[in-house]
Amino acid sequence: MPSSERLSELLDPTATVLLTVECQQGVVGPDGALPELARAARSSGALGNVARLVAAAHDSGVQVIHAIAERRPDGRGAGRNARLFRAAERLPVQQLTGTTAVRVAPPIEVAEQDIVVRRLHGLSPIQGTEVDALLRNLGCRTLIVTGVSANVAIPNAVFDAVNHGYTVVVPADAIAGVPADYTSAMIRHTLALVATVATTEEVLGRLRRRRGT
Repeated sequence: MPSSERLSELLDPTATVLLTVECQQGVVGPDGALPELARAARSSGALGNVARLVAAAHDSGVQVIHAIAERRPDGRGAGRNARLFRAAERLPVQQLTGTTAVRVAPPIEVAEQDIVVRRLHGLSPIQGTEVDALLRNLGCRTLIVTGVSANVAIPNAVFDAVNHGYTVVVPADAIAGVPADYTSAMIRHTLALVATVATTEEVLGRLRRRRGT
C-alpha cells in the first residue's frame, strides 16, 4: 500500500476527480441484469465503499463523475462486435436510456454538482466519451476509479486514464468483479502495475485530513 505522504500528495482536492463506473441500478441493483456481479458488488462491501467515497468527495470538494452505460431502445449506435455486447442484448434487464436501470444505484447519493456521463457504445467509460475533456477542464491530475466490473470496464478505465496522462488511484475494496478471486488477481497482477492501489479507509483518511477534520 502507498505511504500516507504519497497518497496525501496525490489526493489534492483541487486536482482530484472521483469516477464511479457503471454503479447503476440495472447493473449493481438487486434486480440488475447481472445478478452474480450485483451480489459481488454488495456482499463484498464494494458498493457501500463507493457510496462512502462519494460522500467524502462531496464533503471535501472533490468532483464526482458517474459513468453510466446505456443503450437506446432501438439499439442505434450500439456495438455488436464483441460477444459481451451480443449477450447483453438477450439479458432480461436492459440498460435503456431514460429507465430506472440507468440511474445511479443506492446507497450512492448523487449531488447537484456531480456530473453524469452516459455512453451508448464501447467498453470504456473514458475512451470515446466526454470524460477526458471534462477531466482536463476540471484541472484533474489524479483520478480515483471505483465501481464495476474488474473484468472489463475498470481495467479499461484505468488503462485509458493512464494513457491520457492521469495518475490513477484504485481503492481495491471499492471495485468488484466475478469471480471474487479474479478481482484480487486483476488488482495484484495488473492494476497495481499502472495505478496506486489503496484501501477505501486510506483514501477517506486522506480526504478527511485535507478538509481538516
